[in-house]
Amino acid sequence: MSSPSPASPTTSRPTPIAVADPPPVGVVRLVGAGPGDPGLLTLHAARALAEADVVLHDRLVSDEVLALAHPSAEMIEVGKHVGGDHHATQARIHELLLAHAHSGKRVVRLKGGDPFVFGRGGEELEVLRAHGIPFEVVPGITAAVACAAYAGIPLTHRKHAQSLHLLTAHAQDGDAEHDWATLAQPHQTLAFYMGVSGLARLRDNLVTHGRAPSTAFALIENGSRPEQRVIAGTLDELPDLAQRHAVQAPALLVIGEVAAFATQLHWFGRTPLTNTDAGCAIVRQLAHAA
Repeated sequence: MSSPSPASPTTSRPTPIAVADPPPVGVVRLVGAGPGDPGLLTLHAARALAEADVVLHDRLVSDEVLALAHPSAEMIEVGKHVGGDHHATQARIHELLLAHAHSGKRVVRLKGGDPFVFGRGGEELEVLRAHGIPFEVVPGITAAVACAAYAGIPLTHRKHAQSLHLLTAHAQDGDAEHDWATLAQPHQTLAFYMGVSGLARLRDNLVTHGRAPSTAFALIENGSRPEQRVIAGTLDELPDLAQRHAVQAPALLVIGEVAAFATQLHWFGRTPLTNTDAGCAIVRQLAHAA
C-alpha cells in the first residue's frame, strides 16, 4: 500500500496592482471665423462650433458666429485690447488651451479671419504640439480677401495689379519694417492689417521710396458687416481722410491701382466716403490706366 503523497503547498497569486486610467486628452480645433459675416463661415467651422465643449474666441468675432456654438459650450473671450499687455494675454490663451484639453474637452480656438494669416495660429499650435495635445486646423476667409470683395475691389487685375502683398503694420516688438523700395513699385496691391494707428508713417515710407502720391487707397472698416464703411482716396491724403472720418479698428487698408475700383464697383453697404477732389482723381486714374 502506497503512502499518501504529501499535500501540495498552496500557491498564492499576487494581488493585481490597480492601474489608473490615463487622464483624458481632448482636442483643439483652430478655427477661422472669417471677417464677420456668418455666411462666410465654412461648413467645417460650423460643425466644430456645434460640437465644442469650450470656445476660446477673439474679441472681434461677431455675435452671429458665436451663436452657432453648442448651447452648453463654455464661451471664453480671450481677445487682445488696444493698450493691453499682449504678451500676457497670449500666455493666458496658451494656459487655457492646455488646461481644457488636458481635461478631455473639445476646444475650439476661434479666431477672426484665418488663423494662419497674422493670427498667431502657428504659435499656439507649437505650444499644443510641445505638450502632446492633438489639434486640427479649419481655415477661414482672411480679411484681405473678404473685405476687398465686399468693397468691390479685385485684389489682382490683369491691367492694374500682377502681385499681392499681405502685410502687417505691427511686428512682435513694435512697428513692422518692410522692404519699402519693393513695396513702392507700381502695379501691385498692398493689403495692410492692423494699420490704422500708423497711417502717416506708412504713407511717408511709400512716397519716400517712390510710390506715387496719387496712388489709390481704400480703408475698409468692419468689412462684410452691416456697419461696413469704405473710405477711398489717394495716398497723399490717407492720414487726413482717415482722421476726418474717424476710422477705427478693425479696418483693412488696400493700396494700389485696384483700390480705385472701390468708388465704381461698390455693391455692399454705403457708398464709399471720399472728398470731392479725391473722388475725381480716382476716376481719372482708372481712365488713364485703361
